[in-house]
Amino acid sequence: MAFAGLKKQINKANQYVTEKMGGAEGTKLDMDFMEMERKTDVTVELVEELQLKTKEFLQPNPTARAKMAAVKGISKLSGQAKSNTYPQPEGLLADCMLMYGKKLGEDNSVFAQALVEFGEALKQMADVKYSLDDNIKQNVLEPLHHLQTKELKEVMHHRKKLQGRRLDFDCKRRRQAKDEEIRGAEEKFAESLHLAQMGMFNLLENDTEHVSQLVTFAEALYEFHSQCAEILRGLQETLHEKREEAESRPKAEFVPKTLLDLNLDGTGTNDTDSVSTPAHRASAASPLPSPLRSPAKSLVPGATTPQRQQQPCCQALYDFEPENPGELGFKENDTITLLSRVDDNWYEGSLNGRTGYFPQSYVQVVVPLPNGN
Repeated sequence: MAFAGLKKQINKANQYVTEKMGGAEGTKLDMDFMEMERKTDVTVELVEELQLKTKEFLQPNPTARAKMAAVKGISKLSGQAKSNTYPQPEGLLADCMLMYGKKLGEDNSVFAQALVEFGEALKQMADVKYSLDDNIKQNVLEPLHHLQTKELKEVMHHRKKLQGRRLDFDCKRRRQAKDEEIRGAEEKFAESLHLAQMGMFNLLENDTEHVSQLVTFAEALYEFHSQCAEILRGLQETLHEKREEAESRPKAEFVPKTLLDLNLDGTGTNDTDSVSTPAHRASAASPLPSPLRSPAKSLVPGATTPQRQQQPCCQALYDFEPENPGELGFKENDTITLLSRVDDNWYEGSLNGRTGYFPQSYVQVVVPLPNGN
């Protein structure tokens, strides 16, 4: 049975080649049908390309997309169905501003306060972007995927079947088979022709649903940009107030301390009366104590050897707990060997025999990678 089916397919293929190259005249379908076929082919290309470009629009960082795909593949292989969230650039920038704003100290620095305000606004924008992603995936990408895997797949199946039955009908007619064989082939040909026509017609005439998806896309984008504009308007007003506050603050007077003020040798004094005038400071200045005249390397505690400096590495500023497979966890002050730079926000490194990805904002580079990578 399998051999008979294979032989039948070979005969159809030979008939197709004979028809195309040997000049044999096959059954011709009308221009309307050929135009429907052309539009259907364009729709197939459109749906595939539109899904790809929409994902690139929502997730423009190719490195992050590749990383998510790799993590998703690892999760599937390990049997862990873990949903991964695309790192929005607004959120990454927000984390940077919030971290350094808090490091500077919000109590005394208007600049630190402004950084925190900016970071909070960017976090809100990242949340709005996540909502946009969810909306587009659910109401645009999922219907397109269904169209591609269900309706278009069914239409293409009927078209392929029609091509085979047309060749079978022409073959039996050409070799003058029995009347009942020709009649049976003609009935199957007619059935496939009807199904292919109806499938393509229903697909091409379903403009209402397709346009509705575009309307949903446009409304989601409008809502996203409107919310972002509102967030930025409030941020702009807040930053203007912070600038006015910084301008209105009186300038603090600062008198740099001398070595005597620092009491480095244990014999000096911090009494402001003893070093109150420049003349007194000049007369009190004496040759530096021997500890201060020691070689420069003694003033650099923990200096690394040249061999250590040759290996690219960084030091952890905070604890980092991995959220996805493939990420490298570490503790504060751990020294991590740098292997490569994934993008502007992520490194690849190794620690205690483990290798993985980690965010740049959690570490301070001690020895950079060659060529700044």
